Amino acid sequence: MTNSAQQTARHAMRWSIGVGLLMLVGKMAAAWFTGSAAILSDAAESVVHVVAVGFAAFSMRLTCRPATTHYNYGLERMTYFSAGWEGAMICIAAVFIIVTATQRWITGLAPHELGLGTTVVLVASVVNLVLGLYLVRTGKRNDSLILVANGKHVLTDSWTSFGVVGGLLLVMWTGWSAFDPLLAILVACNILWSGGCLMWQSIRGLLDWADPEFGRQIRSALDGIAADIGVHWHDLRYRDTGTRTIIEVHLLFHYDLPVGRAHELATEVETRLAAALDRATEVITHLEAVEGHDRVHQKTATATAAR
Repeated sequence: MTNSAQQTARHAMRWSIGVGLLMLVGKMAAAWFTGSAAILSDAAESVVHVVAVGFAAFSMRLTCRPATTHYNYGLERMTYFSAGWEGAMICIAAVFIIVTATQRWITGLAPHELGLGTTVVLVASVVNLVLGLYLVRTGKRNDSLILVANGKHVLTDSWTSFGVVGGLLLVMWTGWSAFDPLLAILVACNILWSGGCLMWQSIRGLLDWADPEFGRQIRSALDGIAADIGVHWHDLRYRDTGTRTIIEVHLLFHYDLPVGRAHELATEVETRLAAALDRATEVITHLEAVEGHDRVHQKTATATAAR
C-alpha cells in the first residue's frame, strides 16, 4: 500500500471510530429512554462495532510497518486476523441480542417513548449507511481488507437499524409490543450471518485460499506477456496478504541464453505482469532451462528420496 493509500485508509478509520462513538451514545440513550429490546440490540451491536474498529485501527498500523529481520514479509496478514476478530465480535453481539430479546419477550416489558427512539435510530441508520459505503469504497480502492470488513460491519449496523425502525413503527401502529423483541431476534440472526461470513473470509485468507477468478486473470496476462517476449512459464502460485498479492512463477529459457539476458527478460515479465493486474502485486520469478528441465527435476527428486 502506498503512503497516500495508507493516509487515506487511516483517515477513513478515524471517521469510522468517531461516528461509531457518536452512534453508540445516541442508541444507548434511546434504549434507556424507551426500554425497547430492539433498540437495545442495535446499541449492543454498536458497542461491538466500536471495540472492533479500535482493534482494526491497531491492526492497520501494524500492516503498514515495513518488513523486519523477524517478520520478513511484514505484518500484512494481520488484516485477516482483524477481519476474523471483527466477525467474532459481531457473532457475540448477535447472541447477546437473542438472549436479551428472549428475556424481554418472556417478562412482557412494554417499550415507551417510541417516537423519540425511532427518530434517533433512523438518523443513525442514514449516517451509518453513508459511512459504510464510504469505507467499503475506500477499502477496495486502496486494497485494504480491514477497511472493507469495517465498512461491511457498518453497513450491517445500518440495515439492522433500518429493521429496528420498521419494527418500532409496527409496534406503534398495531400496539402489539411483542413486535419489539421479535424484531430484535430477527435482526440478531442477520447480524450472526454477517459475522460468520467475515470469519469465513478470515479463515480462507489465513489458509492462503486462491481466488479462481484472479487466477484466470493472472494466467491470461502471463500468456500474453510470455508470447510477446518469447518465454514459457509453469508452476504458478499466488497468495493474498490482505493488502497485496504475492505471485510466484517459473520461467523457462533456452539453455544457451546468457544469465544476464534471462534476468532482464524475467524482470520485464515481473514488471509487466504487476502492471496488468487490478490490485497491488509483487511478482517473484524462478529461472529454469527448457532443455533437460524434467531430467534435472527427476534427478533432484531421486537424490532427495535416497537420503
